[in-house]
Amino acid sequence: MFKKLHFVFLLLCLLQSKKFTFGKTEDSSDLPDPSQFIVWGPGLDNRVVLPVYYFFVQMVDSQGNNITSSLGPDVIKLSMESKHYSHLRISMQVLDRHDGVYIIRYKLFQTYKDLKLKLTFRDQPISTFPHLLKGCCYNEDCYCPKKSLARWLGTLNCPKSYDQIDKDFKAFRRINMTRMYKRMMVEFNKPYQMSVIHYVVKDNKLYRETLGEYVGFKMFSDAMLMSLMRKVKLPDLDFFWNLGDWPLVRRTSAHRYPMVSWCGSDDTFDFVVPSYEMTTSTLDAMYRVEKDMLSMEHYRNIDWSSKTDLAFWRGRDSSRERLKLVRLSQKQKDVVDAELTHIFFFRDEKDLKTVNSTPFFDFFKHKYQINMDGTVAAYRLSYLLAGGSLVFKQQSSYYEHFYNLLQPFVHYVPLSSDIEDLMERLQWAKDHDDEVRDFPILLWIVGI
Repeated sequence: MFKKLHFVFLLLCLLQSKKFTFGKTEDSSDLPDPSQFIVWGPGLDNRVVLPVYYFFVQMVDSQGNNITSSLGPDVIKLSMESKHYSHLRISMQVLDRHDGVYIIRYKLFQTYKDLKLKLTFRDQPISTFPHLLKGCCYNEDCYCPKKSLARWLGTLNCPKSYDQIDKDFKAFRRINMTRMYKRMMVEFNKPYQMSVIHYVVKDNKLYRETLGEYVGFKMFSDAMLMSLMRKVKLPDLDFFWNLGDWPLVRRTSAHRYPMVSWCGSDDTFDFVVPSYEMTTSTLDAMYRVEKDMLSMEHYRNIDWSSKTDLAFWRGRDSSRERLKLVRLSQKQKDVVDAELTHIFFFRDEKDLKTVNSTPFFDFFKHKYQINMDGTVAAYRLSYLLAGGSLVFKQQSSYYEHFYNLLQPFVHYVPLSSDIEDLMERLQWAKDHDDEVRDFPILLWIVGI
């Protein structure tokens, strides 16, 4: 059971991951040479099944140097065809990453055979294109599971594990769900305090038992698991999934229980998987959602010198520290722009007011973004890190599945939990403007 659970949590994390490749980075005025463009990514291999297929194109000049700036919109065109069909239901999109790399992605609305991808730069064929995806190209809704989990992981070129998964499992020598089941059913069956799902996977079919009054978020965990089961045959197993924000298994508890959660903390033993917000944006990209991790890179198009020098924040009143930030903004309006969009927890605070929500992509008109805990970790951090502004992150005991990949003063500027050092850190950033403008670039290394 221990190894089976470990595999499933690895798979859930892999659904969100992506890889980047760096080459030479000399700026060059030489003309682009499409025959030398570097192309890579999972969207070129139909053995991989994804909600949205994607790959990357690195522009290269005639001297063989990587081009490191945008060549403008509409310079790359993707078209697809198949000798077996007169019409294809496929959405296609080209995203400019504004650093000489373009992201090409497409979403299949049914399964096709022998798709041919044609990719051109200003009407000239790019390197190895046309590219044939020989055989079946499955869409996300196809129930076409691979029988071998190990072979499937190998096809995806997956790492053997993630550090966070290893850390989470290290607290358990072994997991015997048969023995733990009865105790967990008592411990976590508290309808108005907790919302928990007991899942069973049997013969690659999913069964669940709900514990709690408010279990609507099961739609997110269901979607994650069903997406995996359509792609690969999972081993038989059962486990408990916490649908609430707070991790549940305290380190001070008499027993250690294996509980899956969206968020972890320093004083709990919960296994952390990607948040429902990140997973939904992955599964519904190019369909029901506008904001996902790849589209965020497209919106990194605001030049640093064009951004304001303000530190920006919007959100609801889900912690005292957020109120403190808003009140600081009232006194330092020329430095911090922080406003509440909803008041729910602190309605008796008469000095608090709300403003209309700001479109998320407009956040990045400002150089500095502040990430503040709410009830737990703020699930927007991954998007803030990808948006091309410098992120100031409040130190916290809460974390998401990728936090252990981040380093303070490398990927973000840390703030104390009481944010008393915010003004000092902002001044530091302004005094080192040429250095901090490169912080967001480093995030591609960790694959956020």
